[in-house]
Amino acid sequence: MTHLNITGGHRLTGRCQVPGDKSISHRAVMFSAIANGTSTVRNFLDGGDCRATIEVMRGLGVKVEERSPTELVIHGLGLDGLQEPSDFLNVGNSGTTIRLMTGLLAGQKFTTFLTGTPQIRRRPMSRIVKPLRQMGAVIVGRQDGNYAPLGIGGTTLRGLDYTLPVASAQVKSCLLLAGLYGQGLTVIRQPGPARDHTERMLAAMGAPIATYGNTIHSERPDQELSPIEIDVPGDISSAAFLIVAGAIVPDSRITIVGVGVNPTRTGIVDALVDMGARIEYRNQRNQSGEPVADIEVQYSELRGATFGGEQIVTMIDELPVLAVAASQAHGRTIVKDAGELRVKETDRIASTVSELRKMGVNIEPTPDGFIVEGPTRLMGGSVESLGDHRLAMATAVAALAAQGPTTVFGSDVTADSFPGFEFTLQTLGANLEIAGTPAAALHV
Repeated sequence: MTHLNITGGHRLTGRCQVPGDKSISHRAVMFSAIANGTSTVRNFLDGGDCRATIEVMRGLGVKVEERSPTELVIHGLGLDGLQEPSDFLNVGNSGTTIRLMTGLLAGQKFTTFLTGTPQIRRRPMSRIVKPLRQMGAVIVGRQDGNYAPLGIGGTTLRGLDYTLPVASAQVKSCLLLAGLYGQGLTVIRQPGPARDHTERMLAAMGAPIATYGNTIHSERPDQELSPIEIDVPGDISSAAFLIVAGAIVPDSRITIVGVGVNPTRTGIVDALVDMGARIEYRNQRNQSGEPVADIEVQYSELRGATFGGEQIVTMIDELPVLAVAASQAHGRTIVKDAGELRVKETDRIASTVSELRKMGVNIEPTPDGFIVEGPTRLMGGSVESLGDHRLAMATAVAALAAQGPTTVFGSDVTADSFPGFEFTLQTLGANLEIAGTPAAALHV
């Protein structure tokens, strides 16, 4: 396994890019597979989670050509063209893959079994299984379907009128995909906004998806979905780590080019601006139906703030690195209404607290978030990724602003969402070296 050795105190400057958006990359592969014709996806995220989606679709008979690691040609089989797999389909460590695919497979005419890593098999699935069963889906799994492996029997689905207990893009997308195979209208009611990539992409492909505020309708199309040609924007969730680094490392000024700034995803930028960060959008434009901009960030003095409610869902994946920013802010920062962090790749509340405390951060966990008192003098040391890509990157960002050297163990996992993370930091001026044996080499 590899680890990162980072010595803080070096300012970050220059322009860089981040890999393609993870959420959009997943969806582009899945939705293209049920389109009628050939789709092209450029700037695909060549990371572990999205690669798991490719392999799942191949297991269902879909031909996926790789012109390069980031350009795919997908030969769609149509709404009813997927084929029964000959073996279990392995989603790896990808929660997006297992949740969206369960919805997509629930209305097929064959039986499928989904499994994944031990982490995936510990993540709760009842939030999708229960409403899918209300649609008539036949799903079995451990503890009455709450945990994978999941067995999904092919059946005819019926429409559903369902109110989400909490705003969740994964649950919403799962049910909208099932709605494409349902008899009658499926209505999903959200308690607040959640990322809307599914609605945007399916509508562009001709699916009968309609949005009325926080209510979305889905039903079976009366014609095949059209193939797409898409240039995936840079991932705002990946950019968030660089944005925080630029904001907290003295004398830094960086520009991240071509980042998706969908308003359902920019909560982290809004939060940092509320804390006093100097962030500007440059060269705003539209790319493949998604808003895109170049993001410029400069070092600035930050102040504590309180975040909760609807804003949390727009930055749920970025909260570990928000805790790093809070450690350098003057005053108290409170994050609440973020209980969803408890059921991510790790319990991200507990793991964020445990690892940042090793670096001197004054952080306390709460049942649904954390409280940070700042500013803190960050001190180098040894921290663990705990198998969580976002925790690995958050601790690396903290190391950039710390005194003395820091070692981030288990850093391989950053490739799940941000392949090339370490090299991007080096390009910007970070004092960083990669040590150890890459995980892939261990299996040669």
